[in-house]
Amino acid sequence: MNIHEYQAKQIFADHNIPIQAGIIIENAKDARQAAEKIGGNFWIVKAQIHAGGRGKGGGVKFAKSLDEVEKFASDILGMTLITHQTGPAGKLVKKVFIAEGIDIKKEYYLGMVLDRTSEMPVMMASTEGGMEIEKVAAETPEKIIKVGIDPLIGFQAFHARKLAFDLKFSKEQMKHFGKFAKALYEVYSKNDASLIEINPLVLTGEDTFLALDAKMGFDDNAMYRHADLRKMRDLDEEEPTELEAGKYGLSYVKLDGNVGCMVNGAGLAMSTMDIIKLSGGEPANFLDVGGAASAETVAKGFEIILKDKNVKAIFVNIFGGIVRCDRIANGILEATEKTNVKVPLVVRLDGTNSEEAEKILKAANINNIITASDLADGAQKVVNAASGVRS
Repeated sequence: MNIHEYQAKQIFADHNIPIQAGIIIENAKDARQAAEKIGGNFWIVKAQIHAGGRGKGGGVKFAKSLDEVEKFASDILGMTLITHQTGPAGKLVKKVFIAEGIDIKKEYYLGMVLDRTSEMPVMMASTEGGMEIEKVAAETPEKIIKVGIDPLIGFQAFHARKLAFDLKFSKEQMKHFGKFAKALYEVYSKNDASLIEINPLVLTGEDTFLALDAKMGFDDNAMYRHADLRKMRDLDEEEPTELEAGKYGLSYVKLDGNVGCMVNGAGLAMSTMDIIKLSGGEPANFLDVGGAASAETVAKGFEIILKDKNVKAIFVNIFGGIVRCDRIANGILEATEKTNVKVPLVVRLDGTNSEEAEKILKAANINNIITASDLADGAQKVVNAASGVRS
């Protein structure tokens, strides 16, 4: 689950992490009053969507007068903001954050993420604040400093010193940074966060640190422990088909390709997407229908996949363990009738009664159903089908 910048800053403030003053608004008429309440000589007007790159897309403006605050808020509210993270469709801006202007001496990057290789949280920092961290990692990886934090001992002074020395902070700056970094780790661990990014973290004219931006994501599996965080969920920012799939117990993630995937088991689903890529195709989604795939779940899966107009073919890759393959085959035939699947459907069934399942599918003599002998065969056939080539 992701939250907005202004919500992340609320959490920061609760943990004594310095943030700029700001007020969230949903109506441009409230912008002037918000800026007056905040005070100061200039303000930042920021679109609130779950995506980075807002500034480049025109979603962040610096206002030098109350008139400009009102104008920029009016321009941004209701716009469809397109960034490198939203995709070409963009996202509708429904909220704007009016924030106080800050005297910035230097910009840095600071973040927390789980490193699955070392199996521990990692705090990352860089002198390249304000830039896309992915670009920094690709072009100048030596400018990203990382420290792993053993959760059994938590964040310690030596972690802060390592980061501060490499960032070339003064002795006084190190003291302020150490407190800031320790508080950030507490936010990460206490809230079951999966990601925190502050970009930029700014050094102010008073030589103190402040979170000028904030991005937070949380482990969905831990949200039962955090009723306060669940209230922050903004369903308008989430993919409608992903929400619908969740209601039926399906794990669905929309992607940008044209090959639909229906698989039982997350590991098999990941492998299926990998081999589609290896075969020259692009997956349109991740869809795990669960271990006990039935005609009902398969039908709903088809319905959700086909809501994506980019899908040109579907790969059904099911392992019959909990439920027999012949039952799955009959379920697929029922599901295609219910949902009227018109795109090519490549089916690979393996496991219990897989041979009987293949006979059932072939006997049905449905023109758009193509059987596959194994995973590689199925991947190549579906990539060909999505390209208009019948295997």
